[in-house]
Amino acid sequence: MYVAWRRVQRSGLKQLQESYLPLYERTRAFRTYCANVVPGVLQTHAYASALLRSISEFHETPDDVSGAVEARLDRSARVVREGNHRFALVLEESVLRHRVGDAQTMAGQLGYLLSAMAFPSVSLGVIPFAAERRMWMIETFTVYDEDQAEAELLTARVNVTAPSEVRQYLKAFAEFARLAVYGADARSLITSAVDALD
Repeated sequence: MYVAWRRVQRSGLKQLQESYLPLYERTRAFRTYCANVVPGVLQTHAYASALLRSISEFHETPDDVSGAVEARLDRSARVVREGNHRFALVLEESVLRHRVGDAQTMAGQLGYLLSAMAFPSVSLGVIPFAAERRMWMIETFTVYDEDQAEAELLTARVNVTAPSEVRQYLKAFAEFARLAVYGADARSLITSAVDALD
């Protein structure tokens, strides 16, 4: 299903953030690939504020950014730290380098990624710039359990529920996960991005 952002953002961003809560609460396994920004479940207050502010301004939505940020962070706190949820997150190294907000905002966000790597529910991988690609970069997407995939486009989100298409997203995620580094190697890439903020 193709859902235009202008339709779901008509009344602002807070309601959109809140609308995801039932899906997040019932999902046990999240698989997320991000080529552009830090995944919402691991965003800091400052990073989410800068990102949602830019989205609100670009799409010319009603200004409820502060409420939307609180809704996003509340949802994330619920699912990441409570309940029986698992998060497999793979980021392109470019996500660590693209500045959303100022240098202080990015330093805080990158520091939080380092902390989040210790969460029992989180597996965080980073695909290095130097990785030999077997899978090209594509749009950001999340697979919820094995039932639904959601891809984010500039003008819309695309909800995929056809089993054969969800399997393609699962296959793509597996390819990205194989390209990624984890643990000390991922921490090294994040630390390098922090050092580059000076």
